[in-house]
Amino acid sequence: MPWVLWPPAICALALVVLPVVGLLVRSDLTRFPSLITSTSSLNALKLSLITAGLSTVACVLLGVPLAVVLARSGARGVRVLRAVVLLPLVLPPVVGGLALLYLLGRKGFLGILVTTLTGEQVPFTTAAVVIAQTFVAMPFLVVSLEGALRGAGDRYERVASTLGAKPWTVFRRVTLPLLLPALGSGIVLSFARALGEFGATITFAGSLEGVTRTLPLEVYTQAEVDVDSAVALALLLILVAVAVIALARPRALEGVRS
Repeated sequence: MPWVLWPPAICALALVVLPVVGLLVRSDLTRFPSLITSTSSLNALKLSLITAGLSTVACVLLGVPLAVVLARSGARGVRVLRAVVLLPLVLPPVVGGLALLYLLGRKGFLGILVTTLTGEQVPFTTAAVVIAQTFVAMPFLVVSLEGALRGAGDRYERVASTLGAKPWTVFRRVTLPLLLPALGSGIVLSFARALGEFGATITFAGSLEGVTRTLPLEVYTQAEVDVDSAVALALLLILVAVAVIALARPRALEGVRS
């Protein structure tokens, strides 16, 4: 490995690691267990895990077909569609939250329809948290899957089609197996992104304890009244995220041979 790569690599690692070290130095470890086991903290953690899990399922159900369409479709306008799909990656989350609010809020055209049909409102509910998390997390899954499909090419699918396999059979027997390594990575990235979502959630769903106040929102709330509690919860969020990435992304899904 060229030695010239080490200095920038060390700087990049320091940029990621040192802020976490700063949190550790600032934290009161003697009070850490009591701070993260308060009722509000446990409610926020539980809500975060549930909503992040639901939004990840939504990302898979919606993102897999979308990624296949973007990778395999030869229709005009696919490049524009791809740019729109990836928009949440570059938009400030608060802007995404506002967009969702004016779509599904009381005066939004889709929100009016939902209220008329169900009598319920979407904003400031747990469902709004899941929608906001799906909005910001799904592009991570789509990017992973589309890149994998484009890299693999379509020769196997073409061969299957020439042998008489129907489109659904080709998708189920050929395309999906090709997607599995990228699907594992995409699921982990989507879950981690949903777990840490803040801006779109607080704008679209608010911060109601036990209903919409996820762990990032609880950190923000506690930072205004109890810095030690905010730091402890921030460390808890980091630990959960690291555990998810380390445990839910096995070597097999990374395409690494032992």
